[in-house]
Amino acid sequence: MSASILTVDDSSSLRMAVRIALTGAGYTVTEAGDGMEGLTKAGAQRFDMIITDLNMPRMDGLTMIREIRKSGKQTGVPIIFLTTESDDGVKGQAKAAGATGWLVKPFNADQLVKIARKVLGR
Repeated sequence: MSASILTVDDSSSLRMAVRIALTGAGYTVTEAGDGMEGLTKAGAQRFDMIITDLNMPRMDGLTMIREIRKSGKQTGVPIIFLTTESDDGVKGQAKAAGATGWLVKPFNADQLVKIARKVLGR
């Protein structure tokens, strides 16, 4: 069975690029357009990994991660930030919120797949 990945980003073109890269590697991808939608989907279904942007309308990625971790619905699920932010302070906040890793945009599709395989072990 393929791993199920939730990707959360307000850019439809970026979600499409992530979906193409990950489905091409055999993963199942569910998309959300912002943190609020991502939180709703994470509350309704168990995912093997979550990839999220930081800056989004309605709910940013940090808040979404905090809420997901607080809910306990995705306990142990790795969460990767995929964002333009590279500030160490923001990275520290992400780690404190419960993020597992960080990938800076623009990203290389092969690099994203490599990270997914490493994190998921498949």
